[in-house]
Amino acid sequence: MKKYLILFLFTTISFAQQKTFTNPILPSGADPYSTYYKGYYYYTNTLGNKLVLWKTKDLSDIKNAESKVIWTPPTNTNYSAEIWAPEFHIINGKWYCYFAADNGDNNNHRMYVLENKSSDPFKGDFEFKGKIAAKTDKWAIDGNVFEYKKQLYMIWAGWEGDTNGQQNIYIAKMKNPLEIDGDRVMISAPTNDWETHGALHDDVNPAQVNVNEGPQFLERNGKIFIVFSASGCWTDFYSLGLLSFNGGNNLLDANAWKKSPEPIFKQSDKNKVYAPGHNSFFKSPDGKEDWILYHANSNPGEGCGNKRSPRMQKIDWDANGFPVLGEPVSEETKLVIPSK
Repeated sequence: MKKYLILFLFTTISFAQQKTFTNPILPSGADPYSTYYKGYYYYTNTLGNKLVLWKTKDLSDIKNAESKVIWTPPTNTNYSAEIWAPEFHIINGKWYCYFAADNGDNNNHRMYVLENKSSDPFKGDFEFKGKIAAKTDKWAIDGNVFEYKKQLYMIWAGWEGDTNGQQNIYIAKMKNPLEIDGDRVMISAPTNDWETHGALHDDVNPAQVNVNEGPQFLERNGKIFIVFSASGCWTDFYSLGLLSFNGGNNLLDANAWKKSPEPIFKQSDKNKVYAPGHNSFFKSPDGKEDWILYHANSNPGEGCGNKRSPRMQKIDWDANGFPVLGEPVSEETKLVIPSK
């Protein structure tokens, strides 16, 4: 009996020491993104008028993290306003920040890049290096940079022409972290019903905008995916779709990207999570778990404003090696922190 009592007490104490958290991890913050480097997560999200970086060993405790204003734009430029979806990347020992911005008119959104030659993003200066665009220099947001077989690529959301109405996903090779090599290739357009919830009711925008945006590269065991956001963020139908690559080594082969027929992550009325989207991925500190970062609303009809809050939860993989994101968990669900 004594042996079992000791075992019970040990199990109880271990469980009590097991840290948990609940979503959201911040009260506000759309388009969450993090980079893990030398034991720390460097986190950021959209603030609109500046770039801020957080530093923490535990993303679930981001509210208590150290933070720093990295860059505030000069006034009256093409990149002074509507700063969206920043991402910080460490490439060849230097830090780069990619973000979308405009002059106050959404029609002029383009991608821009900063560079910091310090290996510590909280030291040194982030220098504005200019616009980063494909040969076809069209409206662009939500750039994500990744390396595949020693080649850098950028994926982003853009317009085919110069007018709003549809956002597609594009890919291009990069010459270096500051330049795109040549032109873009479209690999996804919103065509399914779940991608085309986009009715607008204002005097500024078209009556309907179909959306694919927020692309994120994901790789595991040699399989390549791009997870993207679909439908308008102003609707509760904002969700995540999946592209899988079925080609050889040419990621610019549009026919080699296959779209899953249904969304892989969507609103849960049961759990009171609405418009979940614009995600990124990260691994636990010990590298054994895969997690998703995403934003969502706590109530229906809250749209694209500052009520969107960052959330995180662990993901799984199916027998075919495809990501299984499950259902966005409720704000009452206690989750165990990423494994260390």
